[in-house]
Amino acid sequence: MAVEDFVIVPPITAVHLAEGRDIPNSRLPALIYHAAIEPRVATAEAFEALFRRNGWEPAWRAGIYPFHHYHSTAHEVLGVASGRARVLLGGTHGRAFDIAAGDALVLPAGVGHKLIEASGNFLVVGAYPPGQHWDLKRGEPGERPAADHNIASVARPDCDPVQGPNGPLAELWR
Repeated sequence: MAVEDFVIVPPITAVHLAEGRDIPNSRLPALIYHAAIEPRVATAEAFEALFRRNGWEPAWRAGIYPFHHYHSTAHEVLGVASGRARVLLGGTHGRAFDIAAGDALVLPAGVGHKLIEASGNFLVVGAYPPGQHWDLKRGEPGERPAADHNIASVARPDCDPVQGPNGPLAELWR
């Protein structure tokens, strides 16, 4: 069976995060696609195929950094291939969310994220829109305003990485 046989139309949580002193966040919401792929068949390969089919290039398999960070040069999608975790979005004063195998998070450039805790088998696939290459910012003194300028220059993606060209990303990020 192909990956599209296991992709479901998931409920989506749109998370609006206020700008912080150290973490810029974004006026665009972070999106959590709950059970984007059926959890029983969620694998790194399944997420890579899904993202690639929708024009986002898979770049890595790993966990999520256990420190506050953001990317000023790229939007990012994270597909949870296995395990479960609690993540903090938005920086020190952000919001915590539980994620599990099958979930996907779409993070606009600038949105802070950090791993709080995870199961031993937690694995994520990270992917980016065409032509976007991620950097790593930690909210350190001196990063802004250059990071803010970079964030404002990041183009919105043409395609929703989870639900494709007719997915809700364009509407939610207008």
